[in-house]
Order: sequence, then structure tokens, then C-alpha cells
Amino acid sequence: MTVTSLSLGAPPAVGLGEKIWRVNWGLILVLTAIAGVGVLALYSAAGGRFEPWAAKHAIRYGASLVLLLMVAFVHPKVWLSLAWPLYVFSLLLLIAVDVAGKIGMGAQRWLVIGPLQVQPSEIAKVAVILVLARYYHGLTREQAGKFLYTLAPLVVIMAPVALVMVQPDLGTALMVMLGGAALLFVAGVRLWMFLAAAIGAVGCLPIAWTFMHEYQRKRVLTFLDPDRDPLGAGYHITQSKIAIGSGGLFGKGFLKGTQSALNFLPEKQTDFIFTTFVEEWGMVGACVLLALFTLVLVWGFSIALRSQHHFGRLIALGVTAMMFLYVFINTAMVMGLLPVVGVPLPLVSNGGTAMVSVMFACGLMIGVNVYRDAQLPLAR
Repeated sequence: MTVTSLSLGAPPAVGLGEKIWRVNWGLILVLTAIAGVGVLALYSAAGGRFEPWAAKHAIRYGASLVLLLMVAFVHPKVWLSLAWPLYVFSLLLLIAVDVAGKIGMGAQRWLVIGPLQVQPSEIAKVAVILVLARYYHGLTREQAGKFLYTLAPLVVIMAPVALVMVQPDLGTALMVMLGGAALLFVAGVRLWMFLAAAIGAVGCLPIAWTFMHEYQRKRVLTFLDPDRDPLGAGYHITQSKIAIGSGGLFGKGFLKGTQSALNFLPEKQTDFIFTTFVEEWGMVGACVLLALFTLVLVWGFSIALRSQHHFGRLIALGVTAMMFLYVFINTAMVMGLLPVVGVPLPLVSNGGTAMVSVMFACGLMIGVNVYRDAQLPLAR
């Protein structure tokens, strides 16, 4: 009698129809709704015009949606094998930025490749998630909790953080660091290591202060005392608070935001797009948008719980943590709860590389559900 793979306990091959059924179409619908909010907000920020932001945002989302679906149907073993090459590629791009990147708004964060302007730090966020998921996929729970096995992941996280800080881009560096730490936590790293790291970070604050740029120091001081320089370093956050407060419960109405229309609100199409939206749609609109993001997070946790392989579970949790950090840091920043560090609101803020990286990451997460019962080799 021939022994089949099914009799050995291997899951049967998943057909194309079953793969299509396993795609989280509800999640894709929610992502589309969030991107639609972005188009509305950018249309309003431009004074009721599709140019220069809203039309490009819609086109980018359409192309990114195709990318998401392509990524979702790729077997996780492919991403398992490509994790390190993608990570090394992202580091090379970050080095290229530091050597010959485009300078804008006092920072060197972009590479100009023909007609495209790429921000490699956004790519690095996803690459770190892939490498850490691959690494911990090859460890037992006991090994993951040992300090010795934490050294390599720390290097993986801190290498792009250091390169991003050189640009300088404190917000993205913070995102990579916190996102990596979140993945270490769910992978099984012991709590005492996080406490030790936190104590060490507090002890290094005086040293870090000396290495910070002057504008970064001003942002921190303005966060601690918003009224110390209302027309200088505190101008951004002061105008943002005025716009959010003036929106009230139901907002001023579509295309009726004054802070944005009269250009009192800086970076209204990127970092402060949430403020632009809330001024016109009020607290109700803000709650609806945050509810959409919450659905994305809930779906991410659900996908992680259903995955039968550790690699997919860690990818889903890593992408979920990344989305949470995006939303939390951006919204807290524009409300004055955190210093202004330049983190976009995913799928709402204007920006091509950020959208592509977020949709690529969501494609990885949906792919985990499509291949949730796949058998993957152990590799580090």
C-alpha cells in the first residue's frame, strides 16, 4: 500500500478556489475605505482639487492593491527564503541614502530613481519583520527566552535604526525599534530583558540629548512646554490643536476647514492629515476612521491566532504591531500627546513608498491566512 502525504499528517494541497476563498476580502474592503478617507482628505487639503495629491493617492492605492494580492498568493516558504536578501537589500538602500540621497526639509531620506522618489526606511520596517519572523521560527520557546539568542535580533533591529538616525529620521527609527521590540515580545523574549533595556535607555538619555539635532531638541522641549515658543518650534502643534478643537463633534463640513484652507496647518497632506480630516469631520469622523484601523488590528490578531506555523504567526503579529504604531504615534503626535517626529498615517497621508510598504505588509499578513496550514522548514 502506497503511503500518501495525507496519511503522514501533511495538509492537503490548497486549490486556487480555496486560496481565493481564504483571502480576507473584508480586510481589503476596510483598507480600501481607509484609502478612500485619504483621497477625501487630500482632495480637501488641496482646496477641492484632485491635484497634486488626491489623484496620485488613488492611483497608488490601485497599484498597491494589485501588489497586495500578488504577495498574498505567494507561499510563505518563498518569503522565508527571501527574508535575509530583502533585509540586506534594505540596508544597502539606507546606506545609499546616506551617501547620495535627496535632501528635503532638512533631512536626507529619499533616493531618486528615474521618475520615482523612494524612501528606503519604509522598506526596512517590513524587512525587519520578515527577518525576525524567520529567525524565531527556527527557535524553540526555551531558546527564544535566553539572552544569548537575543543578541542577533538586537543587531538586526539596531543596524537600520542607526542608519535611519543618520538621515536624520527620529520617527522612523522609533518605529523600527518599537516594532522590533514588539515582535521580540510575542516571540517569547523574557520580560526582564525589556525592563533592563528600558532602564538602560533612560540612563542613556543625557548622552542621546547631546547627539540630537537642534530642531529635535526643540521638539522635545516644545512637547514638555507647548507655550514656550508658540510662533516657532511650537507652531505646528499649536495650529494642529486649534484645528482639532475647532472641528467639535461633527466638524465644520467637507471643504470648510479653515486652518487647512488658509495654510495655517503645516504639512497638512502628510504628517498632519489626521488634523485636516478631523477639522472637517469632527470627533465622529475621527472615531469612524479609528474604528476602521481597529478592524485592521483585530483581523491581524485573528490571522495570527489561526496560523499553524510560527513564521506566519510572527509575520501577522509584526504587521499588526507596525500598523498600531503608525496610527498611535501619528494621532498622538498631532494631538500633542507625543513630540512631533514625522510619522505618516497609513493609507491616508500622502506618500508613495509608505503606501506600498504598508500594502506589501498587509499582503504578507493576508498570505498567512491563505497558507495558514502550510508546513515550513525550520531555518535561521
